[in-house]
Amino acid sequence: MNNEKEKTVSSSSSSSFTLSKGINGLEKVLLRESRGSSAEVYLYGGHVTSWKNEHGEELLFLSSKAIFKPPKAIRGGIPICFPQFANHGTLESHGFARNRFWTIEDDPPPFPTNNLSKAFVDLILKPSEEDLKIWNHSFEYRLRVALGPAGDLMLTSRIRNTNSDGKPFSFTFAYHTYLSVSDISEVRVEGLETLDYLDNLRNKERFTEQGDALTFESEVDKIYLSTPTKIAIIDHEKKRTFVLRKDGIPDAVVWNPWDKKAKAMADFGDDEYKHMLCVEAAAVEKSITLKPGEEWKGRLELSAVPSSYCSGQLDPQKVLQGS
Repeated sequence: MNNEKEKTVSSSSSSSFTLSKGINGLEKVLLRESRGSSAEVYLYGGHVTSWKNEHGEELLFLSSKAIFKPPKAIRGGIPICFPQFANHGTLESHGFARNRFWTIEDDPPPFPTNNLSKAFVDLILKPSEEDLKIWNHSFEYRLRVALGPAGDLMLTSRIRNTNSDGKPFSFTFAYHTYLSVSDISEVRVEGLETLDYLDNLRNKERFTEQGDALTFESEVDKIYLSTPTKIAIIDHEKKRTFVLRKDGIPDAVVWNPWDKKAKAMADFGDDEYKHMLCVEAAAVEKSITLKPGEEWKGRLELSAVPSSYCSGQLDPQKVLQGS
């Protein structure tokens, strides 16, 4: 805990959060749910860096070597990839939203969804003159980060084309979620069986996944296409299951750098690959196109439940097809 003065903010949209200085003096928002779960969001990148359950256990992976120094993106948490995922385009890898300063929006246009929680914050990103030089499109990107009553973490993105020249624009996108796991060799992912994927380790060649749940014994970097709205990530050692629900976002990226790539990344510990897995709600294969005035909405919801709630072995029918 740093000694910076915290400021509790109540915005006109009835949200309540705490604003304080984080690492290297960067401003961060703290959300707390009444039952004890919490989340931290840095205004730099509109970046969720922490999500804890009611027992104070950290559920997201943040590298111990993460560099909180603009213009470097923060390694871990949930980076926002916009307007480009990875190298799928001409911009810098993963676009520029993750290394821009976002602002808190006190009174955003109303959300059609019913939000039971007061633990949320609304952020907005608009392009600067410099941004327009590298991507010549005017937009408003609104991000709401919320904690549900059961400690679920919800991110809702609304991206609007505000071009005045009548031009549409296209983008690719991802919530680059880093989940904290006890041991990658003890992790299983269900919900992606039998789907087509593009393998980034094989020049984006298209393959079809086998019928078994995904397990991990080497580097993986795959873009699963037309994925279901629910994916389950089971951590056997922790007896914890993450359930990832998504809406309006068709693809899912699964990534772990493994040992060689981990050693090559300055902002990533050599052995940290054992304790993380990225499962990312993404729109990559088919870019999203907006005409002026049009808005796209993409939602991610993460929950963490004891695996035993499905009688030890996860019953994919219950989690993946159930409510």
